[in-house]
Amino acid sequence: MDNSKSNKITDFSRVFLEPANPTHRQYEALRAYFVEHLPSAAVARCFGYSAGSFRVLAHQFRQNPQRDFFLMPQRGPRSAPRKDPVRQRVIALRKQNLSIYDIRQALLADEHSLSAVSVFNILKEEGFARLPRRRDDARPSRPRPEAAAVADARQLSLEPRHLRTRFGGLFLFLPYLVQMEFDRMMVRAELPGSKMVPPGQAMRSLLGLKLFAAGRHSQVMSLVFDEGLALFAGLNAIPKRAFLTEYSCRIDPACYPRLRQLWFDGMNRLGLPRGTSFDLDFHTIPFHGEDALVEKHYVSRRSRRQKGILAFLAQDGDKRVFCYGNCDLRKDQQNDEVLRFVEYWRERTGRFPEELIFDSRLTTLANLDRLNRLGIGFITLRRRTPELLREMYARPRSAWRQIELKAISRIYRTPRIIDQITTLKQYQGPIRQIAVTDLGHEEPTILLTNQLRRSPADLIGRYARRMLIENNIQDGIEFFHMDALSSSVPMKLNCDLQLTLMGSSLYRLLGSRVGNPPRRTKSRHLFRDFVEASAEIHIGDRDVQVRFQKRAHNPLLIAAGFGDLDPRIPWLGGRRLQLAFG
Repeated sequence: MDNSKSNKITDFSRVFLEPANPTHRQYEALRAYFVEHLPSAAVARCFGYSAGSFRVLAHQFRQNPQRDFFLMPQRGPRSAPRKDPVRQRVIALRKQNLSIYDIRQALLADEHSLSAVSVFNILKEEGFARLPRRRDDARPSRPRPEAAAVADARQLSLEPRHLRTRFGGLFLFLPYLVQMEFDRMMVRAELPGSKMVPPGQAMRSLLGLKLFAAGRHSQVMSLVFDEGLALFAGLNAIPKRAFLTEYSCRIDPACYPRLRQLWFDGMNRLGLPRGTSFDLDFHTIPFHGEDALVEKHYVSRRSRRQKGILAFLAQDGDKRVFCYGNCDLRKDQQNDEVLRFVEYWRERTGRFPEELIFDSRLTTLANLDRLNRLGIGFITLRRRTPELLREMYARPRSAWRQIELKAISRIYRTPRIIDQITTLKQYQGPIRQIAVTDLGHEEPTILLTNQLRRSPADLIGRYARRMLIENNIQDGIEFFHMDALSSSVPMKLNCDLQLTLMGSSLYRLLGSRVGNPPRRTKSRHLFRDFVEASAEIHIGDRDVQVRFQKRAHNPLLIAAGFGDLDPRIPWLGGRRLQLAFG
């Protein structure tokens, strides 16, 4: 073969080795992985992917292994044919000082359907400035939303009457709030308030929305006419959405440690059981604004780093309840947050936690040594460095022994392990390392623990439950809508996190009372079965009777004794609460 032919072949091979577009790049990378059986790390490095992003790409291909996976995305039209014919009409109407929505209504009268966003884009392209805000009497006459009453505790009417509410399930939590003296607790925590909206009423308004899983706080405007929600808070009407932002910003950050302590003590008086093992994790709350001081953190749901607020969460591993949270963290502080939680727990209970479960990125080896010297057991992951993986792969097959995981509901129940005692830098003394394979992962899992005598099956089984902690924490975060802070009503994260801790413990109290096992019942299940219930409310001279509609789970509430409760509600004029079930 002559040199010219060889060069020609080499030039054509570059077409396959150096893809010219993303679709071709995906094809060659997936072909190398699935056809040539190259390791995923090598394929990712060759075609310019990160190891994590290529695993996501391979997963997406397995879910849809069709030919259209490699089709180039179709481009949309480069012109807006619906906007062009009416552009001059929009300009003429704007010169008459009509707003975007007035222009849209005029176009509809001329049988031109154009969205408000399209009208805004036309005006922006033509260089028109925004109109000044007009008073209501200066706006064109058309149907408008009805104005609700201003929230004022002094205007709460307790005249005998009947009303219907979709928030009947919230009244299941009122006996707990009465027993812990909720209003007095808010005053002792020095939360702000006024004569119109005292601190107890303000926090109950926010807590009621949190307990009822109102996904975004801006949705409160659709609930302002529900008298049941206002009655739960002790107001004549629920506060508007602007109040939520304003109140959360008025709370002094120094109030939250006091409130967390008071709430913790109140839960103890109510008999909320506490476990001894805790699952710890960080969660990044995405931030979509412009702020140079907001740092970038890893967002697991999106497998990427982006601007966000880092929150530390501690969940009781047995009771599945959030018991600690902190969102005032910077990158240089996150490694020591586990020590702050340990100190917090010792101050509240008089002893250190018995066991902590977390992943490898939560803290450092030096802090692991401090935990060990405090006598606190831990189970964590060791980061899989290339040198460590080469050492594991070099071990003969006879070095691995097979064990069986019991009481674990999963497919991979017979992993192979290497159990050994090792030493690490910045960690004084021996530490136990367990390498685990055949767990359904591509690479071995490496556990580190200071529990030297516990059986490997128990350790792996406990961490297997920890592997679900991200799902459990994510379930709590989604239900209590911590990630919904980019709506039209921003909330201070400190306030929202405190409300999440309060809502989580109240749901766990409800679950323990109706007899649901905490490991199997999630907050959204309790909400669906018990809290999401409409009811008829009768306000009498001496009592407030809440009658629930007939539902399949009502017998559980009756058996738990909710029908026998008769607490006196201070913020409802001292009337007694009676719960009845149809």
